[in-house]
Amino acid sequence: MSKIIASAAIRGAHKLVDRAEKELRIAIKNFGKDKAVEFPNTAYYLPIIYGMTGMAVKKLGDMEMVIEEAKKLLPPQVAENVWLPYLGGTLDAGMATLFAEEIIEALKYLEDPIPYLIASAPDEKQLWIGAADDKILRERGIEFVDGTAPGFAACVGSFPDAATAVKIAQELQEKSLYVFMCAEHNGKSMAEQLKEQNIQMGWETRLVPFGQDITAAVFALGFAARAAMSFGGVKPGDYKRILMYNRHRVFAFVLALGEVTDEWYATAAGAINYGFPVIADTDIPAIHPRGICLYEHVVPSVPHSEIVSKALQVRGLKVVHVKIDIPVSYAPAFEGERIKKEDVYTEMCGSRTKKPTFEYVTMKPAEEVEDARVDVIGKELDEIQSNESLSMGIVIEIAGARFQKDFEPIIERQIHKFVNEAQGIWHAGQRDINWVRISKSAFEKGFRLRHFGNILHAKIHESYSGIVDKVQVKIYTDEEKAREVLAVAKLAYTERDERTAGMTDEGVDVFYSCALCQSFAPTHVCIVTPERQGLCGAYSWLDCKASYSIDPHGANKPVKKGEVIDEKKGAWKGINEAIVALSQGKIERMNAYTMMEDPMTSCGCFECISCLLPLCNGIMTVDRDSSMMTPCGMKFSTLAGSVGGGVQSPGFIGHSKLYITSKKFISGDGGLLRLAWLPRNLKEQLREKLEKLAKEMGVERFVDMIADETIATTQEEVYEYMQKVGHPALKMEEIV
Repeated sequence: MSKIIASAAIRGAHKLVDRAEKELRIAIKNFGKDKAVEFPNTAYYLPIIYGMTGMAVKKLGDMEMVIEEAKKLLPPQVAENVWLPYLGGTLDAGMATLFAEEIIEALKYLEDPIPYLIASAPDEKQLWIGAADDKILRERGIEFVDGTAPGFAACVGSFPDAATAVKIAQELQEKSLYVFMCAEHNGKSMAEQLKEQNIQMGWETRLVPFGQDITAAVFALGFAARAAMSFGGVKPGDYKRILMYNRHRVFAFVLALGEVTDEWYATAAGAINYGFPVIADTDIPAIHPRGICLYEHVVPSVPHSEIVSKALQVRGLKVVHVKIDIPVSYAPAFEGERIKKEDVYTEMCGSRTKKPTFEYVTMKPAEEVEDARVDVIGKELDEIQSNESLSMGIVIEIAGARFQKDFEPIIERQIHKFVNEAQGIWHAGQRDINWVRISKSAFEKGFRLRHFGNILHAKIHESYSGIVDKVQVKIYTDEEKAREVLAVAKLAYTERDERTAGMTDEGVDVFYSCALCQSFAPTHVCIVTPERQGLCGAYSWLDCKASYSIDPHGANKPVKKGEVIDEKKGAWKGINEAIVALSQGKIERMNAYTMMEDPMTSCGCFECISCLLPLCNGIMTVDRDSSMMTPCGMKFSTLAGSVGGGVQSPGFIGHSKLYITSKKFISGDGGLLRLAWLPRNLKEQLREKLEKLAKEMGVERFVDMIADETIATTQEEVYEYMQKVGHPALKMEEIV
């Protein structure tokens, strides 16, 4: 361990702990010890402190104990004439630094105005967005689970110029990494450099400007700590497991850009505790021997042209980036890109232009498909003026010995994702309600309609190689021909809907397991049925069937139901045997249709949580888009922290939004008619489907019997409303 680095890190730790203590004294003087403190909308309090010590910091007075813990960790300043092994002391100083920085950042949320925009992306006035809330953690967590986001780069400081900042940001985006930015070098931050170049930032584009101060680095490390507690089921206070979890599962690294101050060294020491190495563009001392990190700990003097590849190498992160023959960058990071009206070259949207726009995937005999062929039938972009609209029907014809008609809509749904990942292209909707925008910058770089075909051909082969042999794409911009093909597509849409609508759990002998989230929640297993999607809402029974056909060794496997144990609760011998095997023996049995006895485990990526309301003889459901306090006395974030991580929690289940509209939704407990409270937005979003299902169960206008936050915020108020409207759950048998 370099004495220079150790000395600087320990000096920096002392400075930051002193700063935190002074700022805390001022805050207590101004607000009192009982003043509540928090990062907005999280069940993890101050997550690094909570994860490492188990201490739930709820008010200013709690911070005094944390300061004392930080002081205990601080080693003495390094003496000039003493040489020792410094690794242990430096790591302790790094952890003390993180505690201090988390206090400093939490105190900022008491300022008026708060120096952060509480949103997922900056706006014109405020660049810095501060701590991620639990909604963002769960939305983005699935990407770390399924490999869409292999890791993150914590970028501290700035580059010599804005052009280099854009180049490196784009290179990191193309590697599918998140980019977390904080701190300044020479009076400027990387985020400010990107803003100068009008680069879109925020969680949607994976360029996240946390804060101007070096202390904002704790938002990145706090995100990692929460990942361990949320998805990995690690208990608060189990610091060894949190650190090991991050070392082996969260592939992150620090890019130190510019002069490394004592405070930067101290923060870097905190990151090394996690197993996150530091790669610098300046000449600082190196730490090459392995130990805490998988490979080197600190690598200095890396040229900007090599800094990304070197960081991936040092972190042991292999990113396979498939190059697609298009003139714009392509990566998942661009999926969240927005294109403003003034930046649009052309858009295709049937509801706005009254010209047909649609997407249609169809199976064809092999002799009718020429692989990689792309035809534009009608005008290309060169033949229209800026702001002129076109018809656009995208027809994908697929041949494959193992391809089935059931797979057509699965691939069709992926068009949205595949197209959106091209820089300068925006896509929404599906079937015949799609909407596509092409930016002026993409057109100027040479993007044309035929490139949609290149994208779709490449990505379908990459994603579905096990079932697809040949792919050809036809893009119809000729309005008359587009209408002719749309009529054929609509018949196919109707036929598919009729076929899938009739699928039931009883109609199949096989369900599918989904172990995708086990990389984060090792004991969690989803059992996906025709009438119950995966908890994340992203995987249906047909999706899993296709996934298994593509990769029999992947996350989805068929599970024979076997002998019925309890038809009402949804228990089968074959399913239980699979649960035992797939959960490494941690879970012995599972009931698919009840939340009261041996329910399915929850990972952390679920869209909704349902929770028992005993007084109401019913349940409430809250989705991750809701940040309000619910009638059970907990927000979604708190509920998720209790239920996730691969544990069974009777009285609670995680699930997708659409599962609420399924006939099998807690059918063993009485089903939909138990539902007493929903957030208003979710209630209106699902109203039509809920009304239809309730009518089939014999209850008219049921949705209006469900309370929401405008009607009731406590269990007692929900109960009073149920009595007022005659909610059917009050007449059902006792749920408990």
